[in-house]
Amino acid sequence: MAAQFGRRLAKGATTTAVAALAVAALSASQAPGVTADDNGRSTAAGAEASPDPSAGNGATGKSPYYTDLPPLNTPSPAPTDGTSTSAQVESAAGIPATVLDAYKKAAAELQESKPGCNLPWQLLAAIGQVESGQARGGRVDADGTTTSRILGPQLDGNGFALIKDTDNGAYDGNSAYDSAVGPMQFIPSTWAWAGRDGNGDGVKDPNNVYDASLAAGHYLCRNGWDLSTDGDLDRAVLSYNPSRAYLNTVRSWLEYFRKGTHEIPDGTGTVPDSRSDGSGSSGSPSTPSSPSTPHTSKPSRPGSPSPTPPSTTPPSPGTPTTPPPTTPATPTQSVDHLADSGTAKLAAMAGDAFTEKISTKAENAAGKGVAKVRIRYTIVGDTDATFTGGEKVATALTDSSGVATAPALQAGETTGSFAVRATLIGRTVTGPIYSATVTQRVADTLVRTTDTALTCTPGGQFADAVQVKATYKKAVADKVAVTATLIKSADDATENDKGPYFKDADGKTVRTLTGLTTDADGLLKLPQLYSDDTTGTFVLRVTTAGGATLDVTLTVAAAADTSASPSPSPSASS
Repeated sequence: MAAQFGRRLAKGATTTAVAALAVAALSASQAPGVTADDNGRSTAAGAEASPDPSAGNGATGKSPYYTDLPPLNTPSPAPTDGTSTSAQVESAAGIPATVLDAYKKAAAELQESKPGCNLPWQLLAAIGQVESGQARGGRVDADGTTTSRILGPQLDGNGFALIKDTDNGAYDGNSAYDSAVGPMQFIPSTWAWAGRDGNGDGVKDPNNVYDASLAAGHYLCRNGWDLSTDGDLDRAVLSYNPSRAYLNTVRSWLEYFRKGTHEIPDGTGTVPDSRSDGSGSSGSPSTPSSPSTPHTSKPSRPGSPSPTPPSTTPPSPGTPTTPPPTTPATPTQSVDHLADSGTAKLAAMAGDAFTEKISTKAENAAGKGVAKVRIRYTIVGDTDATFTGGEKVATALTDSSGVATAPALQAGETTGSFAVRATLIGRTVTGPIYSATVTQRVADTLVRTTDTALTCTPGGQFADAVQVKATYKKAVADKVAVTATLIKSADDATENDKGPYFKDADGKTVRTLTGLTTDADGLLKLPQLYSDDTTGTFVLRVTTAGGATLDVTLTVAAAADTSASPSPSPSASS
C-alpha cells in the first residue's frame, strides 16, 4: 500500500493537499474493522467475496473517485437570496431529473426482487455522486445514455490497479488495459456478470444510467446483505471500492441525500472538483487518456468544460467577428409543452385495473410531436391506486409521433377521485393533470347457493344458514358490501318487528345486518337465524352495492303432528 502511494507521489503529487490525501488514506486503512490482504489492499472485516474475477478491486477496479464532501448547508430546497453560496448549495443538493429517476426506478425494482436487501435509492445517488458527479451533472439523453462516454484512466498498474483488457475494448475503447466505464464506473470484467437492462431496451449498456443504476443495485444487494444494517451497508460499499476513505465519502453523501434533495434539469448539475488520485475536475473521468482509445467529438452541453479556452485577444477593428457555433437543441430542450393525447375517461371499480391508459403528447412550439423524450407520471391525492407493479410514479418514452403511454392504473380499495400529473423529465414545462375515479365494488346478480327450504318452529332456530353468491357481469364479485334485512313483505321493505331474527354479540334481537362483505369467491354466509313465537311466512331481503337484490322466503310453523291414533283391535273370533 505504501509503495503504491509512493508511486503516486513520485508521479507529481507535489502539493500539500495531495500529500495530506495520501496520509489520510494510509491512516484510514488502519481504521478499526479494516484489515489488509496479501497485496496490501484494505478490506472490511467480515466482508464476503465478490464473484468478480477482480474481487479485490471491487466494481470499479479501485479507479479514482470524487472526494468532495457535501455542503454544510441543508440540502432541502429553500428560497435563495441571489448569492453564489445559495446557488451552489441548491445545485449540489439537486440531482438531475433523469439520473434521479434512474436511481428511484432501480431501488423500486430491487425492493420487489430482493426486498430483504432494503436498498435506499439515496445510496445509489451517493455512489453516483462520488463515481461520476451524477453522470457529470446529468449530461444524458432521454434514454438515460450519457451524451459522451465517461471513462476512468486505463488501469495499467501505473499508480492504479493493473487490469489487462477483458472486453477487447468493447466498452472502454482500449484493447490493452481496462478502464472503469459509465456513470457508475464499472470495469468491463465486472459488467460482464453484473450488467443489467434497466430501461427495457434489450441492451445492457454501462453508459446508460438506468442500466448502470440497476446493475449497481444488484451488485450491492448480493451475498444476502441487508443494507438497513450498518455492517452490511459498509460491506456492500467496500465491495464496490475497497477503501475506507471511499466508504466514508459515500456515507457522507448518503446521509446528506437522506435529509432531502430535489430534482434539477438534466445537464445543470455541478461537477465535483477533487479526485482521489490528486487530480481536479480536469482529471475527472470523461474521455480516455490512452492514444489507442478512439474519441468521438460531440456537441458540448450547458455547463460542460470548453475543450479550447476562449481567446482573450480582441479582434482587429473592422474584422468581422465569427459567432461561436451554437449547440443543437436536444429533444428535451425542444419541448414547449405537454398535451393530452386522447385519454378516455379514467374510472374503475375498487380492486380492478383501469381499462383506459393515459396518453400524453410532447409538442414543440409549432405543435409538432417530439420523439424520444421521457415523461413522468405521478399519482397524487388521497388514494391507494398505483400503476401496474405497485408504484406511485412511472415513466414512459415518447414514440416517433411524440406520444407516451403510461402503464395501466390499478385501483385500490379507497374510493373517490385522485389525479395523475404528467411532467417532462429534464425540464419544467406545462403538462396536463388527469382526473381518475375509483368507485365501490358492486354486484349485479345475487343468488342462493342451495335451494333447501328454510323452516323453523316457533321459538326455535333455522337448521340451515343462508348462503349467497354475488357476481358482476358473470364474474365473481368479491369484497362487495352486503346488507341483510328481515322485511314485512316483498312489497313492504320496512323492517319487520316479529318473526325471524338474528342475534348481535350480546345476544339481543337484530333484524338488519350491515357491514357484511363477500369473500374472494363472491360468497357470503349469513349468521344463524332464530324465530320468536309468531308463525307464518316471512321475507329476508339481501342487497348489495350496485343494486343486486335477493328475497329469501322463511317459514315458521308448528311441527307437524306425527303421532297416529291406535288402530282398533280386530274382533275376537266367536
